Amino acid sequence: MTAVNRIDGQVRERLLAPNFWHMATVDADGAPQVAPMWADLEGEYVMVNTSVGRVKADNLRRNPNVSLSHHDTENPYDRVEIRGRVVRFVEGEEAERSMDRLAKKYIDEDRYPWLLPGERRLMILIEPTRVRHVVGVEPFRPGILAP
Repeated sequence: MTAVNRIDGQVRERLLAPNFWHMATVDADGAPQVAPMWADLEGEYVMVNTSVGRVKADNLRRNPNVSLSHHDTENPYDRVEIRGRVVRFVEGEEAERSMDRLAKKYIDEDRYPWLLPGERRLMILIEPTRVRHVVGVEPFRPGILAP
């Protein structure tokens, strides 16, 4: 297991490939909320995109802490978790361009084809605070098992 606060190596490769990530946020009542997401890198940040008014966007505006997880489809015991904080919300043309970039990556479409009338896209930039890559059974934290 490796734990760092930067994205490199295999974790970087996974973010650059069209892998689905599960993003966990916290609802107003403290309950977890998880959604599958398209993700990519935007400089040093993890980038996801959603619509203004979605629950995950509202949750992140209230509490910027987020966790993303992914497992290798060939080996589900090979997994990554990225914890971080939202550092920027971007609306308008830049958010629309980032969604088109994700559509090209994930479904080979030049433009995001499922935009609803009146929908406003929201690009979310996440600064990683902890990146963990685990293969196999995760070891216990020090001091958990009896000596």
